[in-house]
Amino acid sequence: MGKRARRAREAKTDGAPAAPRPPLIHPLPAARGPALAAAVGVFALALGVYFRTLAPTVTLVDSGELALAARDLGVAHPPGTPLWVMLAHVAASLPWSNLARRVAGASAVFGALAAGLMVMAAREALLVAFSSGREQRPADARDLADDRPWLGVAPAAAAGLSFGFSRALWSYATVVEVYTLNALLLLAVLFLVLRFVRTGRDGLLVAAAAVYGLALGVHHVTVALTLPALGVLVYRRGGRDFFRSRRVLLCAGAAALALVAVYAYLPWAAARAPLFNWGNPSNLQRLLWHVSGRQYQSYFDPSPAAATQELAAYARMAARQFGPPYLPLLLLLAAVGAVQVFRLDRLLAAALALLLATNVAFGLLYVIGEDKEAYYLPSFIALALAVGFGVQALLARIGRGRPLAAAAVLALAAALPLASGFPFNDRSRYWVARDYATNTLQAVAPRGLLLVGDWQLYAPILYLREVEGLRPDVVALDLHLLRRSWYFDTLQRQFPRTLEVIRPQVAAYVEELRAWEQDPGAYARSAEKTRQINDRFLALLKAMVETHLEPVYATRDVVLPGAALDRDVALALAADRPLVPRGLVFELARKRPDQMPAAVPLEMRGLFDGSLRFEPDDVVSVKVKPVYLGMIGARGAYLAVMGDRAGAQAELERTLALDPGFAPARAALDRLRTMGPAR
Repeated sequence: MGKRARRAREAKTDGAPAAPRPPLIHPLPAARGPALAAAVGVFALALGVYFRTLAPTVTLVDSGELALAARDLGVAHPPGTPLWVMLAHVAASLPWSNLARRVAGASAVFGALAAGLMVMAAREALLVAFSSGREQRPADARDLADDRPWLGVAPAAAAGLSFGFSRALWSYATVVEVYTLNALLLLAVLFLVLRFVRTGRDGLLVAAAAVYGLALGVHHVTVALTLPALGVLVYRRGGRDFFRSRRVLLCAGAAALALVAVYAYLPWAAARAPLFNWGNPSNLQRLLWHVSGRQYQSYFDPSPAAATQELAAYARMAARQFGPPYLPLLLLLAAVGAVQVFRLDRLLAAALALLLATNVAFGLLYVIGEDKEAYYLPSFIALALAVGFGVQALLARIGRGRPLAAAAVLALAAALPLASGFPFNDRSRYWVARDYATNTLQAVAPRGLLLVGDWQLYAPILYLREVEGLRPDVVALDLHLLRRSWYFDTLQRQFPRTLEVIRPQVAAYVEELRAWEQDPGAYARSAEKTRQINDRFLALLKAMVETHLEPVYATRDVVLPGAALDRDVALALAADRPLVPRGLVFELARKRPDQMPAAVPLEMRGLFDGSLRFEPDDVVSVKVKPVYLGMIGARGAYLAVMGDRAGAQAELERTLALDPGFAPARAALDRLRTMGPAR
């Protein structure tokens, strides 16, 4: 409709003033009581769901190592997450269940607190948006909270429910991990800053700065990337003058003091020489290496191809956060909310956009295989806040006094992610990591040597050995950590006899390794230096294998050339030793056995029976299942070589029964069937 037509229509009101348009978004009640009650309710609901779906024991990725660090007040992998270790140590000391479950319980508490705090942060964001004055209330408009206070906090509660049951937060609230604490602290900072923006109380900003410093002691990369968004919010309240005032120095000082206090833990813990003293940050240089995550910097890939691949992966993750991807109702509400917050408060909209954009941009550059969803938690916080604005807009469009509509929206915010995420996040029967470790260990002879290339296997073995005392006789070594000098201090405490026999090779290699750690660039520039350190590494491994009196075993990614992480290592170790498949590992036999050893029984609870669900990008799908399928198939191939066609066919068919789409087994079975009869 053109301007003239609109003016003509307005002129037909007989001089009466035009009726005021209803506000696009109903204002929220100023009273904190209903919001606090909603926050407590969301916290209690989330906590109940998290404990119902809590893992019963150790899980994959970093669970085993982190549980050990929590028990011993040790040094976890970079950046060390010192605040998490200290808080998890308190949980580890409780007289309840096993160690892994106690520490996972702390994850559940942190996650539920984050869900509850999301309610308060969303409420503050909505109040800040209304204080901008872009949308004026009609003079006769009544507050939704006048008659039914809970209606006024429905949007904030919806944000809390959608975030609390989002796929990422829920998944990390059921296992031993650091990310729920990270989300909690990020939301605490955001809540305090938003309240500062609304009230102007400087004490809130100083408190936010102190919490920010503490948060840097958990997962500093994702926390640091929120600074631009927080800066925009502070600018919205104080303008340029604020950043020229002494208040900036006060806030910076509070953050710095909290940061130093937290990271002072690392050299203190290293001085105590815990069993797993990752990086040994006992001096300033090693402390900086550890905190900066120096060893992980090789995962940065700025190429367009990598960014495109990571962007597609993020789209898949975002689509499943708040419900099934084929029913993205909450994401649509988030899109509506984004428009609404933009119309209400441009600076608040810019802050939320920066919170999402900086987080996603980092994720596009940092290419890792595990935990990637956790790195995107700040962006999911921004999306959940947008859901709150979208719900507010929806309720306003429906009209005032529709409690059933508000209740339906709240139910939707909880039910969609709950129903979608439950099959994947219910870890109450998650025995995958424990079975993976125990299946491997039962194939190893007493006092056998086991070379492991898969962290998903080594971390659970470490936990079961050091915490539960399972198979302390097995000498289990991580091939990747053997390229870190600090690891040899751990091995000296665990397996002194093994290292004593090969003392010259250890000394020569560790000397070269420490030189590489001081100046890796010198080795990158020198082919001779690279050859020398690789030769010493191979000499160490070969001496270890040759001098070990008991049988030696290795995972397929160590010795199988086609699947090996390091082909030179695979060729060196298997050069004069036949590889005999034994359960989930290969035995590096001194000679080929006359007959195939008996099959090792494998416990595979939830792995292939459908009782647990795994996304295609889950570490179970990517790394664990292929090991089971590959090793069962390897036994079939070995039986075929030994002339046992019937046994080979049975093993290959067993593999295909577990996964009909496993192409290597299908091809091997087809070749076997085309062969003539066995002689």
